Amino acid sequence: MLGTVIKNSGSNTVSVIVERKVKHPVYGKYVKKSRKYLVHDAKGDCKVGDTVTIFETKPFSKNKSWSVSEVLN
Repeated sequence: MLGTVIKNSGSNTVSVIVERKVKHPVYGKYVKKSRKYLVHDAKGDCKVGDTVTIFETKPFSKNKSWSVSEVLN
């Protein structure tokens, strides 16, 4: 998935927001929906505002089960 880093919280953790557009079932208008993920950043080279691709892995902690694949910006 493709997302944007919004917080560089710990030494190996970043918070990533993933936005998608979904068609409303009644009105037909496209609505933005977003979800935040805690992502493991092993190298520690992600900064706030970077666009990253993430993938699901084994759980690192209670809430963190995603990892950074590559940093695009």
